[in-house]
Amino acid sequence: MDFNLPKELTDYLSELDTFIENTIKPLEQTDDNIRFFDHRREWARTDFEGGGLPRKEWEALLKEVRRLADEAGHLRFPLPSEFGGQDGSNLAMTVIREHLAARGLGLHNDLQNEHSIVANNPFVLLFRDFGTQDQYREFVDRMLNEEYQLAFGLTEPEHGSDATHMETRAVPEQRDGIDGWLINGEKMWTTGMHTATHCVTFVRTSGKDGDARGITALIVPSDDPGVKVEEYLWTFNMPTDHPRVSFTNVWVPDSAVFGPMDGGLAIAQHFVHENRIRQAASSLGAADFCVRESVKYARQRKPFGQELAKNQGIQFPMVELATQVEMLRLLIRKTAWEMDQMSKPEVANQISDKVAMCNYWANRLCCEAADQAMQVHGGIGYSRHKPFEHIYRHHRRYRITEGSEEIQKRKVGAFLFGYLGPNKWKE
Repeated sequence: MDFNLPKELTDYLSELDTFIENTIKPLEQTDDNIRFFDHRREWARTDFEGGGLPRKEWEALLKEVRRLADEAGHLRFPLPSEFGGQDGSNLAMTVIREHLAARGLGLHNDLQNEHSIVANNPFVLLFRDFGTQDQYREFVDRMLNEEYQLAFGLTEPEHGSDATHMETRAVPEQRDGIDGWLINGEKMWTTGMHTATHCVTFVRTSGKDGDARGITALIVPSDDPGVKVEEYLWTFNMPTDHPRVSFTNVWVPDSAVFGPMDGGLAIAQHFVHENRIRQAASSLGAADFCVRESVKYARQRKPFGQELAKNQGIQFPMVELATQVEMLRLLIRKTAWEMDQMSKPEVANQISDKVAMCNYWANRLCCEAADQAMQVHGGIGYSRHKPFEHIYRHHRRYRITEGSEEIQKRKVGAFLFGYLGPNKWKE
């Protein structure tokens, strides 16, 4: 068994580091852009008087970074070559995500809004795999060029993990001789609606509450008069772009149906394993950063005339965290490598539990590492002059999003006890 990373991948990490040092870091130091990352970061990023939304200057800076990363050939790395990507594997993406997060806060990889010089772009693949020819032609290039931006309307105020009980409905209605759908309902945590041109909105079109069948995805223009942002939810980590959105008598034609009729949940699940393993890698990288920064500080800080690091009360918590980082890194990379050998259905049936293990444990580990880093650093660790509070606040979100920690454990339990997976018990 060879645990060495492919040379082309380690070479690419070096290429990314060079790009960051030569292009991205100088931009951080221009026009006081460092304010978005030093102790002023939350204030600098947030338009508190404008609903808590991201400041326009902050979003403009992120857009410029994406442009530079795209020009350099990095932004689309995981996408197939037909979209200008490099066919990046799951293994490569986990290594890259860990590597970028382990560098700490910066324009190269800001986890608060999923910004990175190596992007995910899952919507492009969704349109490739589920869109009609007309939808593909209309959307893909425009999404890649950021002319179109899509939001994802799945969660509802009364329904989060229980998506099959969604209350948003669409009923058939013909207008001007064109068949279509009339939508009424509400969505929650519809990230990015303040700039979205469209919202992929999940609605019940048939069946009853609890049925997986009968849910359909519809592409809804966000400027429809019946689409209204009711409020932006202020969160633990600001700024916010997470609104509650109402849909009141919103009509779309049949051509807005995205993916299989009554089989829309397949779209919601299409990229779930890739998202979860990459999220796990980011949390791992951030946890590693917290451990290394704490070790460095403990060697430099000399209370009572000796290094803080000489105290076992400091050593032992770091030892445990460092041990978990090492073990989890191997599981994440092994799981990502296995994903690369399988089709999406095989991943779901064979190793979905391993993906869930990686995700929930990495997210928890990062929160523990950030909390312990604050403790090791003392008062300055608690302040915003160190990045640990920011890391904690962001990664605490990951224990809820992309499938809550409890949902992930339920998946592991189902595999472990033979209710699902390759070792499913026969009754």
